[in-house]
Amino acid sequence: MQNFTEEIKNEIISLPPNDDNTRIAMLSAFIRTSGSVVSLNGIFGFEIVTENSMTADFFISLIENGLKLTVNVAEARFDALSGKEKLVFNVEGNKADDITKKMFLTGKDKEGNYLNLGIDDRLVSKPKYKLAYIKGAFLGGGSCTLPEEGIYSRTGYHLEFVFSNKITADDFCSLLCELDILAKLVNRKDSYVVYIKSMSVISDILNALQCYECLEKLNKIVERKYIQNNENRVNNCTVSNIDKTLTASVNQVQAIEIISRTIGLQSLDKPLFDVAECRLADKNASMQELSERLNITKSCINHRMRKIFEIAKTLKD
Repeated sequence: MQNFTEEIKNEIISLPPNDDNTRIAMLSAFIRTSGSVVSLNGIFGFEIVTENSMTADFFISLIENGLKLTVNVAEARFDALSGKEKLVFNVEGNKADDITKKMFLTGKDKEGNYLNLGIDDRLVSKPKYKLAYIKGAFLGGGSCTLPEEGIYSRTGYHLEFVFSNKITADDFCSLLCELDILAKLVNRKDSYVVYIKSMSVISDILNALQCYECLEKLNKIVERKYIQNNENRVNNCTVSNIDKTLTASVNQVQAIEIISRTIGLQSLDKPLFDVAECRLADKNASMQELSERLNITKSCINHRMRKIFEIAKTLKD
C-alpha cells in the first residue's frame, strides 16, 4: 500500500513538463535534493539518485526525450537507513556541461567554471517555473505525513523538503514565500529541512502542484478528524455533566443525612421535607428529574436545596 508521499509523487509524475524551461527547473531542483554535480576533466555533468523506479523512469525520460541527453546507469547502492537499493544515474559530456549552466548549477566567469549553490532568479522567473522547481524538489527530497487514524493521533500534518546545503534551502524558502507559502527551516544533522505543519498551507501546496486526488484525500481526512474531535468534545461534556450531577447528589444526600441524624427530617417544613424525601428516594436523579417528580421548577428545587444546606451547616457547626 502506498503512503501519502508516494501518492503525491505519482500525481506529479503523471503530469510531465511540456517545455524545456520547465524541464530544466524541475531537474535542477531534483539534483539539489537527490543528486549532485560532478566534474570530469574540467567538464561538468551531474548524477541523480533515487530508490523509486517510477521517479527514475520519469527523469530518464525527461533527460533523454526532453533534453536530448544520454543517461548512463552508474550503479546501485544499498541504503542502510531505508533498507532499499538506490539507483544512481549520471550524465556527462559537453551537452551535460551546457545543461548544468542552464540549470544554474554551475557558471563560468573570467576565472573559469564555478559551482552555484543558490537558486538563480532566472531559473524560476515565471510562476510555472517556480511550481516546476517545487515539484522537482518534492520528487527528490520531499515527504508528507498525515495524522493517524483515531482521535488521539501522535502524528500531525507535516510536509518537508530536504536539501544538502543551507543556501539552497534559504532560497527555496524565499521561493515559497513568493507564492504566499510560509515555511520554516531547520538543520537536521547534515541536511537542511524546509517544513510546513499547517494543514491549510499543505492544502494550498497540493492545489498549486495540481495533486487534486491527494488534495481530496487530505480534505476527507480533515473532515473525518473534525467529526471525531466534535464527538470527543460532546462525550467529554456529557461525562463532565454526569460527574457534576453525581457530586451534587452526594453533597445533597450528606446534608439531608446530617439533618436526619440530629433533629430529624420531620422537623423540616413540608416543602423542604418533600425535596429531602424525594432526593433520598433516588440518589442518582438529576435536579431536572426531581423537579418533574415534584411538579415544581428546577430553580425552586435549587432554592430549597440551598436552605437544606444552610440548616445542615448550622447543625454540623
